[in-house]
Amino acid sequence: MNYRKIFHYLGIILLVEALLMILPVIIGLLYRERIVWCFLVTMALLGAVGFLFYRRKPSKNSLYSKEGYVIVALAWVLMSLFGALPFFICGNIPNYLDAFFETVSGFTTTGATILTEIETMPKCLLFWRSFTHFIGGMGILVFVIAIMPKTEGSSIHIMRAEVPGPTMGKLVSKLRMSARILYGIYCGMTALLFLLLFAGGMPAFDSITTAFATAGTGGFSVLNNSIEGYREMAGVNSNYIEVVLSFGMIFFGVNFNLYYLILMKHGKHAVKDEEMHWYAGIIAVAVILITAVLTVTKHPFGESLRLSLFQVASIISTTGFSSTDFDLWPSFTKIILVILMFIGSCAGSTGGGLKISRVAIMIKQSFRSVKKASNPRRVEMVKLNGRAVDEEIVHSTLSYFSMAMLLTALSIIIVSIDGFDLTSSTTSVIACFNNVGPGLSLVGPTGNYFDFSPLSKIVLCFDMLAGRLELLPMLLLFRSFGSNK
Repeated sequence: MNYRKIFHYLGIILLVEALLMILPVIIGLLYRERIVWCFLVTMALLGAVGFLFYRRKPSKNSLYSKEGYVIVALAWVLMSLFGALPFFICGNIPNYLDAFFETVSGFTTTGATILTEIETMPKCLLFWRSFTHFIGGMGILVFVIAIMPKTEGSSIHIMRAEVPGPTMGKLVSKLRMSARILYGIYCGMTALLFLLLFAGGMPAFDSITTAFATAGTGGFSVLNNSIEGYREMAGVNSNYIEVVLSFGMIFFGVNFNLYYLILMKHGKHAVKDEEMHWYAGIIAVAVILITAVLTVTKHPFGESLRLSLFQVASIISTTGFSSTDFDLWPSFTKIILVILMFIGSCAGSTGGGLKISRVAIMIKQSFRSVKKASNPRRVEMVKLNGRAVDEEIVHSTLSYFSMAMLLTALSIIIVSIDGFDLTSSTTSVIACFNNVGPGLSLVGPTGNYFDFSPLSKIVLCFDMLAGRLELLPMLLLFRSFGSNK
């Protein structure tokens, strides 16, 4: 293990986090909030620790896959540990574990919260809370790669460990340029969403924080009732806001490589993308089924369609916004939403979950196994976008699913020690591991995670990090430091 190189990278990341905290300081000064000193103290600590780590310049620059995974895992843990300090130092979240939980939820774009009262919090803290979604959505290390010169050779292992999905490819030959293109598209789409929300009457502060939360598919809102709260706000076109956010969440759940193809006038390739077809098909089927059930249960058709589109978009993109208390919906609709929590969005997007491409590969592999059972000599390949999927990717997909289900089961067992009902214990783990945020019952859209025990909160924090980083970085972190090999 190249420990000096690892600490050198971590130093850069902590220094970047310190610089990013300038934005909530500016917000605090604009709103004349004295507690900006909490951010200044945190920035000083980040600067000191980051500089000490950065000074440990490595004697050799070689960086391999194992080091890449360790850097990614440690970076996300350290960023969350320091990112929680403003909440804790200011006293708005007096328990540090709760502050850490809230920050992990922010950076991993989960949106699970322990807060019972959100609207009374200072603006600078609310801004930082939503801004962590924006930072974590595309990935802080992808941002570091985009701004750092001469990182091409070693950074491929870091980007591969942080970018979600079964595979990671460059948009162009230079990795740094690929990272810049991704962030350029990401920022452009976020700015457009901000303008659309502001045009619908949403206050400027709410528009930017909601745009951050949507772009990162995180779901932190500045209102206690999430997006439902804007129905009671004067001057806000709530129906327009919900439609804009519905399509915004869906678009941020799409593989960003497709947006690059469209920009490069290769739209035909983007339209033919099979993962995109699966994504659109699953959304359409879910919306139709839920709309039909809500209409039958005496909701007007237009309202049923709007509510179902919003919640399907929110859950499959793993954003976690709510425009109504869907925990009160019929059981059939809640089962569909839980299934969507597992499926998640497209690979290469800011969303969580298993990813559409993995689901497609597993389904096709299942059909291949059935065909081979009836005809063992038959040669059948799993294909995606008309091309055969490498057998190594098929095996890694099945392995990932197995590990994910095992971790989910173990986490549910541990969380169930708290004595909450089965629905709360189960959906809290599912929602955290798949980076969705709200679950059902105690952790439904009107609930929160405040009442969980410290042990459960630690387990759920691990689940959020493991889900965002797709298991391997977090699992290899413990193994790597337990062995020098």
